[in-house]
Amino acid sequence: MDKKITILGAGGRMGRWFANYFSAMDFEVTGFDSENEVKGKSVIKSDSLIGSILNVDYVMLCTPTKRMPEIIRLIAKEMKRGSYLIEISSQKSKTYAALSKVPSKINPICIHPMFGPGAKNMKSKNIILIPIKDAKSELNITRTLFPQANFVTIDAMEHDKKIAVILGLTHLINVVFANILAKDDKISLTEKMSGTTFKAQKIITESILTESPELIDTILSNPELRRYAEELWRDIGRLLTATQEGKSEDVIEYIKSSQERISKNVDLEKSYKKLSTMINSVKT
Repeated sequence: MDKKITILGAGGRMGRWFANYFSAMDFEVTGFDSENEVKGKSVIKSDSLIGSILNVDYVMLCTPTKRMPEIIRLIAKEMKRGSYLIEISSQKSKTYAALSKVPSKINPICIHPMFGPGAKNMKSKNIILIPIKDAKSELNITRTLFPQANFVTIDAMEHDKKIAVILGLTHLINVVFANILAKDDKISLTEKMSGTTFKAQKIITESILTESPELIDTILSNPELRRYAEELWRDIGRLLTATQEGKSEDVIEYIKSSQERISKNVDLEKSYKKLSTMINSVKT
């Protein structure tokens, strides 16, 4: 075994996932975590941050997004020449800046795996690559590490804008929805009365709540989210006002406009069938 990787944050959920993944890929895996216990028979546990990264080929950061720039600055100068520094944060503007300044002896890899720790494998999973120095070589090495994944290459600014919708807006809506459900003192009755749409939304909401509050806070702190959140709030107010004032034509026009624009890229009838199939496959 000649491939060595250290996972920083190996005690967290994604850290454990990647530790198991690379162990199965025949890597020698070392794990370090200052906050959580590092588990796994195939993982070498280290008590030293710097000691764990000195003589390995790859270092992967599965640490909190807000600490990424600080950790990058701390470890990059200590890593061996020619090694790869991989970070997986959900926001890229600050980590991109930090990775851009690492010593030339280090190869930075900036990715965002678009899956959670519940993934059974890497097959057909999406990974976003943000080029730092050499887009082609960085994509090639990432494909070597994750041969079954699908890749999208995008710059840091555009990444954060897209993630504001993909993660930020969905988390914002569902966290608020969860808070409303939590106040329902007759939730069992609500569930008995519910149909397909509510069941699907409730599953999504509950799955989001399995994430740590710190991770959700990081996702919601994306500066790009504010614009979409303000549009959401404005349109909610607009629709509620129109219904209360009896302006059904305004509401209908709003819905028709959305239907027409969405239908240009999506078969809505197929989407409904997929929803029904999904719910029917879930055992209650």
